[in-house]
Amino acid sequence: MRRLCREKVATMMLAMITGGARSGKSSYAVALAQALARGRPVFFVATAQPLDEEMAQRIRRHRQLRPPEWVTIEEPLHPAQAIESRVPSGAVVVVDCLTTWLGNLFHHLVGETWPQSPGKVEGLRRLALEETDALCRLPYSRALDLVVVTNEVGLGLVPESPLARLYRDLLGEVNQVLARQADRLVLMVAGVPLAVKNNP
Repeated sequence: MRRLCREKVATMMLAMITGGARSGKSSYAVALAQALARGRPVFFVATAQPLDEEMAQRIRRHRQLRPPEWVTIEEPLHPAQAIESRVPSGAVVVVDCLTTWLGNLFHHLVGETWPQSPGKVEGLRRLALEETDALCRLPYSRALDLVVVTNEVGLGLVPESPLARLYRDLLGEVNQVLARQADRLVLMVAGVPLAVKNNP
């Protein structure tokens, strides 16, 4: 991570950090944001909600990774809107993470029952993709450096339940939209960053 902090990094950039669980995504995103900041304010958009003690502990661990002067915005459902309304132009923003954000949308809009009506499923898909598009536009409409953390969830077994398969598939779509627009795409493997895409 120290080597990253010595890099010369362009401004107005969309960076996507992906990988498996506990692969080092959040630590890398924090280091990248520190390298980008160069005296500018940094905002951290946290999508997790402390719905149980395990999640509360995870949130506490993530907070310890962040410099105390960073501004934290807790927004479980509409990160793009939160950035648009609460972050000044020229700032550096970290969104951590889209995996949890999409799970929040499922929780609030779908619940745990199945089957769901095709209209509700399509509405969820449309909302998720619209929010992702909005995130992708922010670096250029607001002159921001935006670092977005997400997960790769489609590398293991096919989930048993239809609802879990829907979640996996929709997160895959969201990640593809983000990857197409990203200037920089990093895949974390066991704490090691692999540069997949790095456009100047």
